[in-house]
Amino acid sequence: MTPYTNPWNEVYRLAAGKRKNITQITTLRKPDGSPTADLNETLNYMLEQFAPEDNYNDGSDTHKQARILSQEPVDTEDDKDFTVGEIRNVVASMGNKRAPGEDGITGEIYKCTFDMLPNYITALYNGCLRRGVFPKRWKRAKLIPITKPGKENSNDVSKFRPISLLNVGGKVLEEFLINRINHHVVSHDLWNIHQYSFTPQKGTIDVAMEIKEFVKEGLAAGEIIVLISLDLKGAFDAAWWPSILNGLRSCGCPKNLYNLTKSYFSQRIANLSTNNIRVEREVHTYIHTYIHTYIHTCMCTCVHTYMHACVHMCIHTYMHACVHMYVYVVC
Repeated sequence: MTPYTNPWNEVYRLAAGKRKNITQITTLRKPDGSPTADLNETLNYMLEQFAPEDNYNDGSDTHKQARILSQEPVDTEDDKDFTVGEIRNVVASMGNKRAPGEDGITGEIYKCTFDMLPNYITALYNGCLRRGVFPKRWKRAKLIPITKPGKENSNDVSKFRPISLLNVGGKVLEEFLINRINHHVVSHDLWNIHQYSFTPQKGTIDVAMEIKEFVKEGLAAGEIIVLISLDLKGAFDAAWWPSILNGLRSCGCPKNLYNLTKSYFSQRIANLSTNNIRVEREVHTYIHTYIHTYIHTCMCTCVHTYMHACVHMCIHTYMHACVHMYVYVVC
């Protein structure tokens, strides 16, 4: 229970309430009120909720046109190849103790491999960039359901928050893609001044201060201030990939980066396993990783005004999210 080198470690965790609990997969209640019959049905039901289908027959004509447009080729210049130094910096930033993906390769192992074969790994990533192909084995996610605090006794599937464990090699390629798209947005002055998330040297405090100044000026002029706040339930899990790709297209994203992103969004597989039972499903909206959140947030807000971006995201991007609107009036 406790290591020989530090016998008080586990005692401290127990006393401080910091000991991690193992998630228990139990019978869940389905939408019709009936319980899942066995563990296999429970896992399949969980995976259906974690990775909802994108039915091509759903949505308006606008959504159907967006799907078609996202698959059409772009006619922009290619971005330059990755350099050994660029790859070395990204690999070095990978955490050594992060949980690995399906291949079991940790960040520490990957760093050692790169130190031995820097040119080979650089050629591998540049091959992906030139061909616009994200390798299939890097598009497989191992899902770990985490029970939300206070929901331990619930039999609703919403009690779980799914976390994706991805192979380190794929996460490195994701980081390259993020950095290159970020450079394209900044160098072409496409960043909206009202963009705060995923923006260097900006954060929630800046948003609060801007709102404060807006309200202060309005009250001084004797105006009534109306603030509309939109809360999208499951927003990051339900970001719609065709809209993200079309956002990249409208920003003039380099062709090889666009193709690599499109490949990244295709044929992704999520799997869930426990007690020798394993189920998997193709993913159409993403589950808690970084790149889709970053690209979606940047692309949807940098090419529109702030209010239009909010409406655009709610109507066209989040196909499976529930939108809550809050209206505040300051007199």
